[in-house]
Amino acid sequence: MRITLTRMASANGATVGVLTDAQGEHLCYTLEDVVREVEGRPVLEWKVLGRTAIPRGTYRVVFVNSPRFGPSTLSVCDVPGFAYILMHAGNRPEDTEGCILLGLGATESGTLTGGTSRPALEKVKAIVHAAIDYGDTVWLEVK
Repeated sequence: MRITLTRMASANGATVGVLTDAQGEHLCYTLEDVVREVEGRPVLEWKVLGRTAIPRGTYRVVFVNSPRFGPSTLSVCDVPGFAYILMHAGNRPEDTEGCILLGLGATESGTLTGGTSRPALEKVKAIVHAAIDYGDTVWLEVK
């Protein structure tokens, strides 16, 4: 199964995006740090630790037991130059630290609508759980 994160322009220290399923159906909004990627340049040349969105690409998504977020935490695997990239709840750029936040609503100021992050996270986790239980590998395409 493939889910796709389509980013919009970075503004106000954050990048809002849209997460869709394999059929292109809207699942939720995303919030990441600023996109600093420089095509063709090594990650270490453009990454600002804890304040940079992951590079475009396709990554496997699995569940891990996170010391901070607990069991069944969505993890984005094998991101070049990054470690411990998770998909979790949060509303502001300060909450990301390089991770991908999920929410059912987004604001024009570059945050996720308060009270929508946990429901969005549970929605995506249920879809990923179902795919994995069915025997599928889950891929996240970031564009």
